[in-house]
Amino acid sequence: MKTKKQMTEEDIKNKFITPAITESGWDVKSNVFFEHNFTDGRIIVRGNLTTRAKRKRADYLLMHKKNYPIAIIEAKDNKHSLGSGMQQALEYAEILDVPFAYSSNGDGFLEHDRLTGKERELSLDEFPSAENLWERYDSEQGLSTEQKEMINEPYYFQLGDKTPRYYQRVAVNRTVDAIAKGQDRILLVMATGTGKTYTAFQIIYRLWKAGKKKKVLFLADRNILIDQTMTNDFKPFEKVMTKVENRHLDSSYEVYTALYHQLAGEDGIEPFRQFKPDFFDLIIIDEAHRGSSKEESAWRKVLNYFGGAGTTHIGLTATPMQTKDVSSSDYFGKPVYTYSLKQGIDDGFLAPYKVIRIGLDRDLEGYRPEKGKLDVSGQLIEDREYNIKDFDRNIIIDGRTLRVAQRITEFLKKTNRFDKTIIFCIDIDHAERMRQALVNENSDLVKENSKYIMRITGDNPEGKAQLDNFIDRESKYPTIVTTSKLLTTGVDAKTCKVIVLDSNINSMTEFKQIIGRGTRLDPEHGKEFFTILDFRNASRLFADPAFDGIPEGVIDIPPGGEIVEPDPPTGGDDPIPPEPPIYPPGGDEGDGGPEPRIKYRVNDISVSIINERVQYYDKGGQLVTESLIDYTRKNILKEYANLEGFLRSWNAQEKKQAIIDELAEQGVLLDALRDTENLAELDDFDLICHLAYDQPALTKAERANNVKKRGYIYQYKDVAREVLEVLLEKYKDEGIRELEGTEVLSLKEFEKFGNPMKIVKAFGGKPNYLKAVKRLQDEIYLA
Repeated sequence: MKTKKQMTEEDIKNKFITPAITESGWDVKSNVFFEHNFTDGRIIVRGNLTTRAKRKRADYLLMHKKNYPIAIIEAKDNKHSLGSGMQQALEYAEILDVPFAYSSNGDGFLEHDRLTGKERELSLDEFPSAENLWERYDSEQGLSTEQKEMINEPYYFQLGDKTPRYYQRVAVNRTVDAIAKGQDRILLVMATGTGKTYTAFQIIYRLWKAGKKKKVLFLADRNILIDQTMTNDFKPFEKVMTKVENRHLDSSYEVYTALYHQLAGEDGIEPFRQFKPDFFDLIIIDEAHRGSSKEESAWRKVLNYFGGAGTTHIGLTATPMQTKDVSSSDYFGKPVYTYSLKQGIDDGFLAPYKVIRIGLDRDLEGYRPEKGKLDVSGQLIEDREYNIKDFDRNIIIDGRTLRVAQRITEFLKKTNRFDKTIIFCIDIDHAERMRQALVNENSDLVKENSKYIMRITGDNPEGKAQLDNFIDRESKYPTIVTTSKLLTTGVDAKTCKVIVLDSNINSMTEFKQIIGRGTRLDPEHGKEFFTILDFRNASRLFADPAFDGIPEGVIDIPPGGEIVEPDPPTGGDDPIPPEPPIYPPGGDEGDGGPEPRIKYRVNDISVSIINERVQYYDKGGQLVTESLIDYTRKNILKEYANLEGFLRSWNAQEKKQAIIDELAEQGVLLDALRDTENLAELDDFDLICHLAYDQPALTKAERANNVKKRGYIYQYKDVAREVLEVLLEKYKDEGIRELEGTEVLSLKEFEKFGNPMKIVKAFGGKPNYLKAVKRLQDEIYLA
């Protein structure tokens, strides 16, 4: 019989920790989650292959209600001290917003109360009951009756529906808690693709069902956002929900969706005044970072009108606007919760990115025309140095447009020509010229369907009409779209796998929104990461601390003051972000504007690529450039510091694939290495020993031949020997993973020997078969 010190962690949980929880009165069937995975595991990309890192998993998550976790327990085996799991427990407790954290090695519990910051040791029979923990939480937080009622209100759920992820639950709970405490302006910051509208739906549902909010207004600034919301996340409200159209308001509904500029009206007509100021008691503003001088005034006008006591305003955004003139957080206050892009990628809920930085000679060296040079329109080109900031804005170099189009096409031909691709350009004119260049480079596919490449910009109704098809996961066309600003925000393009940056981006808000077009995962359609082709060094902004942080407030807005955001969007019924105007040769910036500014165009300058650099998203959000070999070696050595340690583990492990899978969770993608380094003939063992420990490598064929020379197989006769010979051939062709288990015996190569049961019988039964295969593995790796 094992002593306590000899027991595994699993033994300690089953024999000591779980019984202690049960005996304290917890209902382990409904209020305790065992081995609770709360992330999906970061997606690691190398080459074009991906793997998942380990998921974050709590040994025990104890729930007050289904939507309200109250305690977490981390277990260790008895060789560890009582508090060995506390730091991990606290890390998970902070992530999950859980007030009580425990560590145990089976001797008792170490408790950390995050509400008071104090710790204490408990014996096994002193573990707190569910009622005790709730009473302590209630007492230390000073919960009001209203807070308790809201906490106890469950989420919306129907059989087969998705349930909130941990960060959505935290966002909902913090928002509901803030409202219960009387806060009337709330800001939630959640990265693009993390389910802001689903979170908003759960907030509304809980408040609505609890009877705390009875009339709800959901405001957005684009029809596509309203329609997506009503069709998808808000669908359970369909019997009580309406969309405000034609400035007509029907007071019989309970949930209203509206474009805020339509609700505000124009020309002195203000439809929102059809309702009394106290009609709505909850208003949610989607994409709260956007707006312009005019729309922002309208936005504020609506909120101010419906801003009386008892009305709550909630702002949702992925990128809170923060400039010296504009601040989302100064209107709503500091965010009650932030879930960033980095968190989403590290948790495995968002797609990581691979960045290919492409340096063009003219971008890096600049261009100066010879004296007296005329452009294609006969205009005399101003004699000065032109650089990357000028290209396609002040001067067009056709050779540059062509080279960018060629490089995009080369990339897609090497990956998948039907990967949905968005190309961000300087302005509408640039987007149109890029479309033309891409059409000529891809004429074979354009010939089959003219919608293969399209321009989708604010001035082009034909392109805008195809926007729904572009974001449709089942629609093949359009595949490649060029744009300027239209696709920067508010487009749920799950299948977008390539983002091309050929625009000078200096706004962090705009950069975040552009990157957000690619971060949604869609594994069903092969989307587990996306690639950024950067022709303008815009990806330098990844290194800016502001990329994944919330900027500090920089202004105070006086009561009744206006928030003015630079670069106003166009007006109309369905406003869109601003499209930079076109300045053709001789064009200007408009009546009453500055002096006419010429946009030159030259077509006799060649442009070439002089360098490229591939960078990968690494743990913690860093972009790393190291070679695949260096990256692999580093991660193997992290797991196995020396050859002896690796060999010890390899020989002890019955299923070698378990070691390969464990290394894959650390980012060691051996198949990617084979594809890029011409190492296909080495099996996993030799690849690891050669790369990490500089050992001479044998090919799979050499190892197989050595086994034959040593004569092990010939100890067996008839069917058993033939089966081992086929297994050895399988190893030579496909590696060690093909030998493990009995599943391999169901493959076509073994049909001539009969079914798997008959085959193992030739060895004297399954145990003898597995023993023979284990010996075969040992022979393969015999030095």
